[in-house]
Amino acid sequence: MTGNPVVIASEFPPGVDSFNFADWIPGLPKGALTTVTFIVFLGVGLIILGFMLAYRNPKLVPTRGQWIAESLYGFVRNGIVKDIIGPEGLRFAPYFASLFSFILLMNVFAIIPMFQISPNSHIAFPAVLAMLSWFFYNWVGIRKHGFWKYIKNSCIPTGTPIGMYPIIVPIEFLSNLILRPVTLAVRLFANMFAGHMILLVFILGGVTLLNSESIFLKAVSPVSFLMAIVMTFFEFFVQLLQAYVFTLLTAVYVQGSLADEH
Repeated sequence: MTGNPVVIASEFPPGVDSFNFADWIPGLPKGALTTVTFIVFLGVGLIILGFMLAYRNPKLVPTRGQWIAESLYGFVRNGIVKDIIGPEGLRFAPYFASLFSFILLMNVFAIIPMFQISPNSHIAFPAVLAMLSWFFYNWVGIRKHGFWKYIKNSCIPTGTPIGMYPIIVPIEFLSNLILRPVTLAVRLFANMFAGHMILLVFILGGVTLLNSESIFLKAVSPVSFLMAIVMTFFEFFVQLLQAYVFTLLTAVYVQGSLADEH
């Protein structure tokens, strides 16, 4: 294939192939090390290293790094865990802080130059996170109430007439025990997938207009690039919001698992 690579790349609209990445090292299992998996490894390393450095030598007057780490942990601990679950849930604060930090950093990679992709735009990663939350809140509920009482609490709301059980129980079972991880995963995946596609559309659209033979289209190409910049800031807000929503809903599910009645 010959010609200007920029023009050639812009001739093809973005699609699902925009989310497929070649393996970095031939011979490894397919997908073992790609741009996406590298981002995950890098993100986990950055989170661990960041918190370790922030608390390596804590000071009464915190350094900038210590302040950032404390602010992030305090936000999750007090603004999500304590407010939603209550004092009983503070023992779970490290898990929720890790969950929020990981999702947020994975999302932000979508707007970082040289990466510009979020692992959460692949359904596999949100699915794994959702299953972790599903196992977590079910484990918490079963540990406190026992298996059968937990299932009863989850499927039979307090005060439900016996005659309504054939209708209510299947609905509550599906809603509380089956569909929650699905909605968690799909919400995060859909937002990150859509955000990546929107940025691709404006960026490649600007390149296409700029390489057009029409003077008018060349003149309006900056509008597409400007929209890409605007949508990047909007995407950052969505990334932050989705990390918060995922963590918040997990806390809500844990609170429901710990409750004596529904």
